[in-house]
Amino acid sequence: THLVRSCQGEAPPSGTPPHSARRSRGSDQQPAVVCADKGEDELEMTMVSHRPEGLQQLEAQTNFSRQELQILYRGFKNECPSGVVNEDTFKHIYAQFFPHGDASTYAHYLFNAFDTTNNGSIKFEDFVMGLSTLLRGTLRDKLEWTFHLYDINRDGYINREEMTEIVRAIYDMMGKYTYPALKGDVPQQHVDAFFQVG
Repeated sequence: THLVRSCQGEAPPSGTPPHSARRSRGSDQQPAVVCADKGEDELEMTMVSHRPEGLQQLEAQTNFSRQELQILYRGFKNECPSGVVNEDTFKHIYAQFFPHGDASTYAHYLFNAFDTTNNGSIKFEDFVMGLSTLLRGTLRDKLEWTFHLYDINRDGYINREEMTEIVRAIYDMMGKYTYPALKGDVPQQHVDAFFQVG
């Protein structure tokens, strides 16, 4: 019940939404969505930045069932009513999972990994495709996704500096409450050990 948006009865991508949608003439923009909660004079208008693909297509492209996609969509729309999330919002949401640390740097890298089009926003499709890979992808798919996360400069290689940035971001995210307490040079020691293997 906490996943339900204030616009009662809002449907997932493939359903027929219980609101009217209009396109501007001569515009490729997504339709303006008008949601009515109580009365006709209490209309809430928002511009939808993105309408997701149909559930059937997402079901074919991911390892999620239709029901799972509907649940994920409701949660996504609850946090991101416009249908897209920007980096600041993503960081805010992600930080709630790590209240004792600073998750902002790791969330930045994670956001970039989900933002496959590099346009500064994550659509529902981007989110669910990445989540599908991480949760239910093959080992190779998971490794490729993680490589993309660690390859900060997108040159096809992970160098020592990139690895150090990610490892340090992970330690910052976990916070000072990790046990046992870590010394400041531990992230660098882990990276050095990794690059000496082989």
